[in-house]
Amino acid sequence: MALSLKVWEAGILRICVVGVGAIGGLIGVRLAQTAATVTLVDVGSTQETLRESGLTLRTTDGKELRAKNAIVCDLEEAGPQDLIVLAVKAHDLPAVAPGLRALFHQDTVVLPVQNGMPWWYFQRHGGPWDGRQIQNLDPDGSLASNISAERILGSVIYPAAEVLEPGIVRHVEGNRIVIGELDNCQSERADAVIDLLKAAGFKSFFLDDLRGEVWLKLLGSAVFNPLSALTRATMVEMCRFPPSRRLVQALMEEVEAVAHAFGVKMRLPIERRLEGAEKVGHHKTSTLQDLEAGRRLEVDALVGAVVEIARWANVATLRLEAIEAALRLLDKETRERQQASKTRPVVDTADA
Repeated sequence: MALSLKVWEAGILRICVVGVGAIGGLIGVRLAQTAATVTLVDVGSTQETLRESGLTLRTTDGKELRAKNAIVCDLEEAGPQDLIVLAVKAHDLPAVAPGLRALFHQDTVVLPVQNGMPWWYFQRHGGPWDGRQIQNLDPDGSLASNISAERILGSVIYPAAEVLEPGIVRHVEGNRIVIGELDNCQSERADAVIDLLKAAGFKSFFLDDLRGEVWLKLLGSAVFNPLSALTRATMVEMCRFPPSRRLVQALMEEVEAVAHAFGVKMRLPIERRLEGAEKVGHHKTSTLQDLEAGRRLEVDALVGAVVEIARWANVATLRLEAIEAALRLLDKETRERQQASKTRPVVDTADA
């Protein structure tokens, strides 16, 4: 198997990080400190910067690490890889998925690290929902058709990071990356990836209930991320203002009810999640960072998919639906204003 411990220890493991934003950049730099051969793939100004200046990570203790020997290229130039860290935004995945085929060999493993509900959630799930497609995440089926479920190694990503400028990422806090197989069985390839992530400086371990961990993180991301964009508030501000804390708790209760409808029991109570979020401090969620940077918001993966599958199970999510509608409107209006500003004619008022 390509991802055997022997291959990794020999220093010839080929890893491609597709999407070099905050999390992709953090993982890419860390992996580049190991013996693996790391290839970075992105588009636009980020790709140009990576070619010219490389990728730099500012660590939580103020140091700078560089992906010195990383290869920067386009997707079609990367060649077959042993491990693909798929770090593009969830809404960009359908466009990227067909091109990933050029990176596959027989044993290539795909490690998606998106925020929110993963498109693969019901693949190899078992039970009455097995294989069902979430329309918000894979509307045309391109993800399922281009990335077979057998290639996917699931993950839940806890580090927080931000892009300071193209090619420079700051690690804010957190170090855990949880790994699991979609059928919940322990595997050699999962062990190899966990060892690789540990060598890169992450705290990584295997879970035999990965979907439970997905929901535990969704308690936060389906609630704090949309609210942060709508209010411009940081994590600690949302937790310490009593009216918003009550709203957060009510929204989390709806998320928890959806999880219960699909047989998932949370390993931590809501109050513990609130306490943990408050400890993060004045951190801007990725959705607020996207809003401030003028990027598209991750509505579908963060809250749209939760509302969608809630309807499958006839679970009421009135508050989540309201938050989803408000976030979609904010995303629409923001993008339309940006487009209008690009097409608005420049008026010379020098002689006025």
